[in-house]
Amino acid sequence: MTEYKPQQLDKKWQQTWTASKAFEVDLDPSRPKFYALEMFAYPSGYAHVGHVRNYIIGDVMARTKRMRGYNLLHPFGWDAFGLPAENAAIKTGTHPETSTLDNIAHMKGQLQRLGISYAWSREIATCQPDYYKFNQWIFLKMFERGLAYRKRSTVNWCPSCNTVLANEQVIDGKCWRCGSTVEARELEQWFFRITEYADELLKGLDTLTEWPEKVVVMQRNWIGRSEGARITFRVADSDQTFEIFTTRIDTIYGATFGVLAPDHPLVDRFAAESADRVAFRERVARFRSLDREARLTGAIEKEGFDTGRKAINPFTNEEVPIWIANFVLAEYGTGAIMAVPAHDDRDYEFARKYNLPIRIVVSHGDQTPASADEMTTPTTNYGVLVNSGPWNGREAPAVIHDMIRDAEQRGIGKGEVQYRLKDWGISRQRYWGTPIPIIHCEKDGVVAVPYEDLPVELPKVTTFTGRGDSPLAQVAEWVNVTCPTCGGPARRETDTMDTFVDSSWYFLRFADPKNTELPFDPVPAAYWMPVDLYIGGVEHAILHLLYSRFFTRVLRDVGLVNFDEPFTRLLTQGMVLKNGAVMSKSKGNVVDPDDMLQKYGADALRLYVMFVAPPEKEVEWSDSGLEGSFRFLVRVWRIVDHWAETVGGEGLPESVMADCTDAERALRRKTHDTIRRVTTDIEERMHLNTAVSSLMELVNEIYSFSEGTAHGAPTRGEPPAGRVERPQAIAALREALDALVLMIAPFAPHTAEEMWTMLGHVDGLAAAKWPSFDPEVAKADQVEVPVQINGKVRARVTVPADASEDSLREVALSNTIVRSHTSGKTIRKVVIAKGPLVSVVVS
Repeated sequence: MTEYKPQQLDKKWQQTWTASKAFEVDLDPSRPKFYALEMFAYPSGYAHVGHVRNYIIGDVMARTKRMRGYNLLHPFGWDAFGLPAENAAIKTGTHPETSTLDNIAHMKGQLQRLGISYAWSREIATCQPDYYKFNQWIFLKMFERGLAYRKRSTVNWCPSCNTVLANEQVIDGKCWRCGSTVEARELEQWFFRITEYADELLKGLDTLTEWPEKVVVMQRNWIGRSEGARITFRVADSDQTFEIFTTRIDTIYGATFGVLAPDHPLVDRFAAESADRVAFRERVARFRSLDREARLTGAIEKEGFDTGRKAINPFTNEEVPIWIANFVLAEYGTGAIMAVPAHDDRDYEFARKYNLPIRIVVSHGDQTPASADEMTTPTTNYGVLVNSGPWNGREAPAVIHDMIRDAEQRGIGKGEVQYRLKDWGISRQRYWGTPIPIIHCEKDGVVAVPYEDLPVELPKVTTFTGRGDSPLAQVAEWVNVTCPTCGGPARRETDTMDTFVDSSWYFLRFADPKNTELPFDPVPAAYWMPVDLYIGGVEHAILHLLYSRFFTRVLRDVGLVNFDEPFTRLLTQGMVLKNGAVMSKSKGNVVDPDDMLQKYGADALRLYVMFVAPPEKEVEWSDSGLEGSFRFLVRVWRIVDHWAETVGGEGLPESVMADCTDAERALRRKTHDTIRRVTTDIEERMHLNTAVSSLMELVNEIYSFSEGTAHGAPTRGEPPAGRVERPQAIAALREALDALVLMIAPFAPHTAEEMWTMLGHVDGLAAAKWPSFDPEVAKADQVEVPVQINGKVRARVTVPADASEDSLREVALSNTIVRSHTSGKTIRKVVIAKGPLVSVVVS
């Protein structure tokens, strides 16, 4: 018997695939296309098993589709810009380009050793000028359309390092590098006007029927469409005003105080007019320095202080105090709220903490406390208005429309639709990113870099200190340029782009990765797009996917694509855990795939990761489970090796199958039924674990058939020692083994390729077709049917596969075990359910 040496097979077949360009593709309008894509990788230097699970899932799907006759595009690339490489440069002095390219080379080798069937000729890296040139091209198209613009915005500022910090570099309000307290500072920043597409992005979610519902809900909530009213509050004894947006204008008579964000425009004016300017500004500065994400999510204790100023409630005409609080942000809504503590959880908590007035204005009958003093929790549902002047007795939400119309007639407000979604700030004061293609001229202002001058390449920066201005601003020979409009002295923009820009259109670049004139040609994009199956972590469910949907629509309006949605089907794969925790280098619980490949080979690892759980579920790593997958492959190898010489060569004519024994017929039925189940599990349900289970059952059936058919006594656990002479048995075995090898190929391609050759097939599996099944052959002669009594399975009966409901009922009720459970009892109901299943109800 030939020994199974997976490491040798890995090397042999990977070299063969590379030499033959087995996975490279071109446009072929005569064939159906399929575009399978896993989210490209950040080149961190290594890939553990938790990283590569989604690549293996994608490869199983890609290989299956290729065998099913699709023209299959399965590319890969690298999300190569980003903060981690720059942070490493600050710590070690290694240039980001050097570390990034070294990491790419290492991770690419890992993926190739796993046998992932990528079209490597289409590989991209976003840090290369031939890619980020078109980040800049797209930016300029947005700039021309008013979708890219500049405005002042709040950033994290470290006063010690004298630099802007990313959110990830702020730890508990301190600088990651020096520990100084981080301040909020306003700088000119570049934005993409994604809100221009908010309605369209929201409506488009209704078409994404093959996305996980949880992801659709997350995106819908992030966009956050709200219908309400914008109401103007006047500051007492002044000509100053501020606006609030509310979806519950019906509660405005219960607004007992107003709250401004620490960075609201009025705050600095109030501070300047305060009797104790220093204390006022110190409290504001502390609120501004708090982590904005924590302020937004409520993950901080709510704090505030009274400004001493009053605002006029435009509906009651009463004065209410104006407070500043840490839980209100200037960039969300209007940066100010009317606080209605009786009917809002956050406002109620704040009011109780600072002993602020609470007024009930919505009644729910007997459930409403007689006074605010008796209230222990706010009531947030609609109800009948009370303490609301002329609106008393009216019910919300019906009254809301009339109250908005009243506000509009009196000039104190207007109806408005707002979105939680805000414009996308893309400015980063970093080096390792795409330079923004803008020039600043004293005479002509903001000037776009001409298209013919793209790409604006990153200059070489040799020293990374993490201190001072943006790294690009320190390269004088790069910054100082001539204005393309007037020819006078000018300066380049020194901000770089958010790396989400890189990932918002890379899937389109794969359609035409060598194009030097355009991001991609519309013809190949129209052929390959949209992506048929997109696989990646749920942590990207909001921003990456939302930005990709936005970019696709912009490029549609530019004229490069003719569709709206980039991804038809989305799979968010589950995480891989070890010792109950997600694999992480910091936790020391990672599993290096190279170690597993050296011990068991690529196919055992691939098979185990697919078998242990459904793709969307978490996986608890187990070395013993991996060893079990290896043993299964050895078992498959042995049975194929044993019968290869007997069944190899040309197939027998179909007429031979006419005179089969029961055993031969049973093997054929199992073969065809397995093809049916595995095909459905992979293509329709993506239940890759149950597909592997079905293959294991088929292997058991082949062993059982072999032991019962061959002459000579088999050794336990080994293939039979004898031979088969009946043509029908040979034909049934050949059919079963061929189908087994073809179906196991997406999971264990190296082993399958070798076994396919052993079975006498000249062409490799890359050109092989997926097996087909005959429904008549797959149909069972008899089926085993479980019988439930009062919900518990008590017996199983065997009946003809085409048995009628009446005969099935009769056989079930006459079964000895069933009779023992029903004797002396009244049979109330007998239901024949799909499956089939017999359910008996007795009392």
